[in-house]
Amino acid sequence: MKTADCDILIVPGLGGSEEGHWQARWAGRLGTARLVEQDQWHAPTPEAWCGRIAEAVAAATRPVILIAHSLGVVACVEAVPRFPAGRVRGALFVSVPDVEEAQDLPDSVRAFAPIPRDPLPFPSLLVASRTDPYCRYDRADDFAHAWGALTVDAGEAGHINAASGHGPWPEGLMRLAGFLKGL
Repeated sequence: MKTADCDILIVPGLGGSEEGHWQARWAGRLGTARLVEQDQWHAPTPEAWCGRIAEAVAAATRPVILIAHSLGVVACVEAVPRFPAGRVRGALFVSVPDVEEAQDLPDSVRAFAPIPRDPLPFPSLLVASRTDPYCRYDRADDFAHAWGALTVDAGEAGHINAASGHGPWPEGLMRLAGFLKGL
């Protein structure tokens, strides 16, 4: 599959994606991509966030590829039962936060617990860092295994955001291209 053949929905996490974040850059670079906007980036609720994602998937006119970061990953996985059957063809998930066990998370983020562990009805990759402050690597790998996703070891990459030095994140774009090619 090529990017021109699908609607790419980019789903940011808590706070949205600032200008230097790889998701914001990709949204401007990939012609068929758009950010899924939320009304409350800093005060998320599962119902609102999952509803907005499901609306974006339902409104897509081509097969959908999800690209989610951080809390956007959890919201996407929680929204799956609301998706029209067969509409989502694949997902690239990056830096899932462990809303069940991680320390120093706001209560609004903890409202997304528990993280669903049902197998996803589409192929997916979960890129996980060995030094993510919001999720231990073994927990991320466990989530991926439950979802039927392939875990991609990003090494010591922090939370894979602008703060951890991942502005344009070309390695992620290469991973996305390889994933799409396999669909």
